[in-house]
Amino acid sequence: METESEPYVRLATLRQLHQAVAELNTARSLADTLQTVADGVVDGLGYQLACVNVVQADGDLVVAAFAGSAAAEALITGRVGSRGSWERRLAMGESWGELRFISHTEGWVLLEDDVPQWYTEGPDPRFEDEWHPQDRLYAPMYASGGGSELLGVISVDRPRGGRRPGPWGQEALQMYASQAAIAISNARLRANMQRALVRLEREQQALRASEESFRQAFEYAPSGMAIAEMGGDQHGRLLRTNDALCRLLGRPASAMRRHSFSDLVHPEDIGTLLRTSAEGGRAELRLTRRDGTYVWVSLRNSVVADTADGPRFLLTHVEDIEERKGRELQLAHRASHDSLTGLPNSAELRSRLSSRLCSRPDAMRETAVEALDAAYGGYEGTVLYEPGYDAYDGYDGYEEKAALGGGLGLGGFGPPVGGGSFDHHVHMTAPTGDGEADDGTKGLAVLFCDLDGFKSINDRFGHNTGDAVLIEVARRLTTGVRDGDTVARLGGDEFVVLADGLGAADAADLAVRLRNAIIPPIRVDGRAVRVGASFGISWASCGMSVEEVLQSADQRMYIEKRSRNKDHRRAG
Repeated sequence: METESEPYVRLATLRQLHQAVAELNTARSLADTLQTVADGVVDGLGYQLACVNVVQADGDLVVAAFAGSAAAEALITGRVGSRGSWERRLAMGESWGELRFISHTEGWVLLEDDVPQWYTEGPDPRFEDEWHPQDRLYAPMYASGGGSELLGVISVDRPRGGRRPGPWGQEALQMYASQAAIAISNARLRANMQRALVRLEREQQALRASEESFRQAFEYAPSGMAIAEMGGDQHGRLLRTNDALCRLLGRPASAMRRHSFSDLVHPEDIGTLLRTSAEGGRAELRLTRRDGTYVWVSLRNSVVADTADGPRFLLTHVEDIEERKGRELQLAHRASHDSLTGLPNSAELRSRLSSRLCSRPDAMRETAVEALDAAYGGYEGTVLYEPGYDAYDGYDGYEEKAALGGGLGLGGFGPPVGGGSFDHHVHMTAPTGDGEADDGTKGLAVLFCDLDGFKSINDRFGHNTGDAVLIEVARRLTTGVRDGDTVARLGGDEFVVLADGLGAADAADLAVRLRNAIIPPIRVDGRAVRVGASFGISWASCGMSVEEVLQSADQRMYIEKRSRNKDHRRAG
């Protein structure tokens, strides 16, 4: 280097620099690139020792590669120097372009800082540009070959000529540091890309595995599953269904894709379906099968959302609950119906009757019995009742309507709409007059029926025969009333009929008709038995309690029973 003023020396330096830079592009990894940078300083630029310090994520610099001394490499590789200590070093000494030279006369103040360094001993310089073992020369590496973002620092020591590098040597080291910065940046970019590709491949593998797991779970789930579209013109359209759902509804997958759940749901359950679809949740409703029948299912929805576009589709789990619903309906029916006759029981009768009554303080009479007496004695009050459907029109009209079906339905005896006691409530009042003089007012008739001669049948032929008689009487009563009327078994041989929209004459005609329907012989186990029936007619009127209405009808039934000739009550 001491003869670098000669042209052949400059050419040799350029060749060495070119060879060292070329080596930088052969490294395959970041670690190989860093070691190649250190080796290039020793092999190509004429220094005996070289150290590459790289900036970490926290800003401090770590010794990433070393060349020229195995002992020094083992001593400092992997050690870290703080950013503050490095910035102080790069601000000291002489500035040789991008390089920073700190003479041994100044460097003694750096012996106690935390920058990793090695110590070499030697005599004082004999001439001005002779290299001292404690001289320090640093070549900073900046991003993109320049600028202010520090990537690292190359530290060099012991130039082979024993002299400080001249202008050509300084320029060569500075150019090499610039090319090394580019090589390190490219190596980092390649490493990041490789890590990203590996991560992407792993994510894709995980996604493929997840999709396959979902596909198998979807296709082979023991209960029905469906994917439906959300939003747009095709909202709710089924995109995909599994085999279990197709079997449940008796429809092929190709046919299912032409429908939405709203096409398949029972009309009464469409509101429930829409609320469930909008909110994402669960509901119990009925879906139609291919044969037109309905099956109870439990729907559990999950709204699958896209981070960019919002909700995309609906994942629906469909569970067959027909058997459970059947049991629930059976239990509800058993709780409200007589186990022998299948008629509404006493509790259900009272519930239906109670739903039609209110306290109506402005129409309260002194007592329930007085209210009934007034009704039969021509009570002249304001008529507030408006019948919900046509009344009986004598025997002919009654017979025609009775032929349409039995009287087990809830009809007009359900709870008031809206949940409140008086929501849409129609006030009930008793007709005036009796069966002989009907003023045309309509009301809710309560017919209390007690069988005549039933006890003797039970005593003579046993309870099995008695039960058969009760079942047949229930059938005859049910056949003799309209749809919407209620026939209930109060207990024992007592029955109650609720018939809405009747006048006094209509109620009396109905009682006669039902009594005549009961009188014909009933055949049980090859023998014919007869029972009679006594009816008491009362009227449900707001201001009365359920018990008062039933008690009034019961009392009138006993009055009617005592007033009739025993011959007319013969049974057996």
